[in-house]
Amino acid sequence: MGLFDFLVRKFWFSFARNVNAAMQKRRLILYIAMSLDGYIATTDNDLSFLSLVEKQGEDYGYADFIKTIDTVIMGRKTYDKVLSLGFDYPHKDMRSYIITRTPRPDSNKIKFYTGNIRELITDLKSKPGKNIFCDGGAEIVNLLLKQDLIDILIISVIPILLGDGISLFKSGRPMVNLELVSTKAFEKGLVQLHYQKLS
Repeated sequence: MGLFDFLVRKFWFSFARNVNAAMQKRRLILYIAMSLDGYIATTDNDLSFLSLVEKQGEDYGYADFIKTIDTVIMGRKTYDKVLSLGFDYPHKDMRSYIITRTPRPDSNKIKFYTGNIRELITDLKSKPGKNIFCDGGAEIVNLLLKQDLIDILIISVIPILLGDGISLFKSGRPMVNLELVSTKAFEKGLVQLHYQKLS
């Protein structure tokens, strides 16, 4: 193969790769667990029911999922709850936007965002990168749903009826048609539902 042929092939390979990357738009993904009756926590924000499905060596696909993410959206209440449990912030290696009404100083890759959430998500989706992870809580999830900004929902259903608590889905949202991508049942009774929004 001559130099000219080599350069032509290299050009078309680079062009095809760039076109493919452009077509792979960033998507906002809700990845969350809830009880069978739709609660993500008890009324006093207790999450201990999640331990029902703990199993050594089983992460329910989280490690593979997180490899597809480089940006996190999280509500301020959820952020504060994580820290109050004595844990380090789990996404400190990623760009994170903590949605809040009260300004706070940014910290490393963590930005406390008080602006328009539609403008934020639209801007993020317009830029190159991996997908965007909505890590709760319910208030932020429903704000995003009201504005039709969530593209994919991956919901792990825990085999328990809490009876009361903080609902994942609240009223006042527009109807959204979804396509079932997959379901997977696990030994501990957890069922993972993967939906994507229909165009």
